[in-house]
Amino acid sequence: MSEFRYRGREISTEDILYIRALIESYPGESRRKLSVRLCEAWQWRQANGALRDMVCRGLLLMLERAGEITLPPVSYVRHNPLIRRARPQPVLIDATPIEGRLCGLQPLELELVRRSAEEPLFNSLMEQHHYLGYEQPVGEHLKYLAWAHGRPVACLSWSSAPRHLASRDHYIGWDAAARRSRIRFIAYNTRFLILPWVRVEHLASHILGRMAARISDDWQQMYGHPIYFLETFVDPERFRGTCYRAANWVLLGRTTGRGKQSNSYVPNRSIKEVLGYPLSKRFRELLGGAA
Repeated sequence: MSEFRYRGREISTEDILYIRALIESYPGESRRKLSVRLCEAWQWRQANGALRDMVCRGLLLMLERAGEITLPPVSYVRHNPLIRRARPQPVLIDATPIEGRLCGLQPLELELVRRSAEEPLFNSLMEQHHYLGYEQPVGEHLKYLAWAHGRPVACLSWSSAPRHLASRDHYIGWDAAARRSRIRFIAYNTRFLILPWVRVEHLASHILGRMAARISDDWQQMYGHPIYFLETFVDPERFRGTCYRAANWVLLGRTTGRGKQSNSYVPNRSIKEVLGYPLSKRFRELLGGAA
């Protein structure tokens, strides 16, 4: 019978006794080395074969806080450059209004600017003109600038998908095991900005359609695996999500309004609509879901 549960793994009394014995057997080793030993003993690995070292360290910390084990003192505090990261600096660009029909912007170019000389421009435009400002993504992510006649007109960013999303998981037909092993094949649209001086009908939905046609190949080239499904959140108190609906995205449901740190069932943030877009008719099969 399990005593604890952490990130989908049941932790039994026997498991806790094994961890205690492991710590006693290697009294001079760091928390990291103990975590690696435990992962190897349990064959606790990610879908790509790498040890689940960081997850295991979180488990050990949880057991220590519960009074079940005693870990060695912290021997090293990793420097985190993101803590004091400077906000993107403003960039002066031509803000002459761009109006008219979509055909007048052609040829419209979508440029992947992740790890390129144009990435600071992307960061700056998001910081200045998106209502949420710029936020440095964590994990796998891509950034795009849309250009027309040598001028930027839009910015989009994509990142790894949120781990738990009930409406999405239900739509795909995921159980917990399938979600853990296949979630890397979903990309989450974290930011979409049409620059405020650009007023061109159908531009946003056109860009979303262009993105759907190329993002899987770009992700494959950058991270070594494709994408089968796209998702995003829309705050209905601010937006209607018209461009997503016009680009054939599907309403999957709504969030609960509870963040990862919530300790109750009471919403502590605004409730968002969840929209999704399959990149293949076989998306459920490719994602390991149930029809």
